[in-house]
Amino acid sequence: MIRSRVRHPALIAAVLACLAGGSAYAQTASYDDLRALRYYLQQGDDEATRAELRRLRAAYPDWRPPSDMNDLLVPQATTANVDEGAIWRLIERKDYAAARREIDTNRQAVSGWTPPADMLRVLETNEAQDAFTSATAARNAADAIAIARRSPQIMSCERINNAWLLSDMYVLAGQTAAAVTTYRNTVQSCTGYSQMEPTLEKASAVASQADLASMFDVARTANWAETPRLNALQQRLLGGGAPAPQTAAAPAPRAAPAPRPQAVAAPPSAPATNSSGLPVRGDGRLAEVRALKEREQYARCIAASQNPRSLDVLYERSWCLYSHDRPTESLVGFQASAAAGDAIGPNVGRDAHYGLALSYLNLNMTEQGAQIATRARLTDTQRAEVESIVLDQRGVKAYRNGDYRQSIAYFNALEQLKGGLRRDLSILRAYALLNSGQRVQAKSEFERLHAQLATAETRQGLNAALGN
Repeated sequence: MIRSRVRHPALIAAVLACLAGGSAYAQTASYDDLRALRYYLQQGDDEATRAELRRLRAAYPDWRPPSDMNDLLVPQATTANVDEGAIWRLIERKDYAAARREIDTNRQAVSGWTPPADMLRVLETNEAQDAFTSATAARNAADAIAIARRSPQIMSCERINNAWLLSDMYVLAGQTAAAVTTYRNTVQSCTGYSQMEPTLEKASAVASQADLASMFDVARTANWAETPRLNALQQRLLGGGAPAPQTAAAPAPRAAPAPRPQAVAAPPSAPATNSSGLPVRGDGRLAEVRALKEREQYARCIAASQNPRSLDVLYERSWCLYSHDRPTESLVGFQASAAAGDAIGPNVGRDAHYGLALSYLNLNMTEQGAQIATRARLTDTQRAEVESIVLDQRGVKAYRNGDYRQSIAYFNALEQLKGGLRRDLSILRAYALLNSGQRVQAKSEFERLHAQLATAETRQGLNAALGN
């Protein structure tokens, strides 16, 4: 939707002068190629508009802006009556049935309109993902397996947790061999050590020693540079079954592996790491991706940044992935961005480390997140946010492990840092006090919480503290 008309005559004159001149070959911009330019015009951002026009001139030498820049803001005739933003909002609200109805209605009402390919891709992927998540949460192995087989796009390295859940479902269905195969194919496809390590650890719970040793051979072939760490991991998981030290030479060629089932595939859209040689900049979609991120249109941002071709786009994409509850993917992107540091832009190295720490913590990998925060130069606000999550997770883990006094210490530190403690953690601390023999303090805490808001939880805690 157009929010304002453009009134920048000086800018228009400068733009026309800048873009004067011919071209030796024909290459013009399409309506979709001008999306970022339209956005900056709508925002009245002169500097960004000039930069985008320079980029368009370099990318599309045959294109010329209209004499009236407002003409760029007029929707295409075939889509004039289609509010695609409304469809995207339905998708982001997970109202997939309504989104499909809206698409069908507009197909019939507007001659020549078809939904963008990225819209259909995101709709189908999100729909399949939600169905798979619901099936696994309900422990419905048959449905989960069926969804994975007909929706291979959700079984990608970007969504590696799905492969692990699928293996769990195979085990639940009594198909242990299929679970082992899924783990093997995941190791073969998702070759970052941060992906292989948890996959091999999970596989060790269901695979035989021979199968697990074979998986380590597959892992070393897929990522020879990680041989030392893989050997150490194999020693830990298999004990004496670890291989002898190997030379740095590349492994001898092996026979081609058997075709992988569709359930696990190596997606072309997996975020690249620095070691892949991804350049710092050069992907022309940066302005669009950044604008979508800043407008918090995360699903569209992810769709618009598929197959990132530069680290600056990968960095912006990583924030969208994190904000869209896809921390495994954001973690990989933040790792690459953090390695590049401020080569991407001012303070990007710091903020990428912050995103990396948050991604680890979102995956409940508390110590990894804490280590990142210790090494990075975070702002005071960023450090306080990370530290509060770390204390929260450590306190809960200590309680679950029966280390009640340590749990109390973590919760006390969190309360001091934040100036208060969430109610659920306050109740957990009261139980920790009770379980550590501090009955008087526990009774006092339960009474305080019960006076604030009487619930079944506080009533049960108070009765427990009174010995009832």
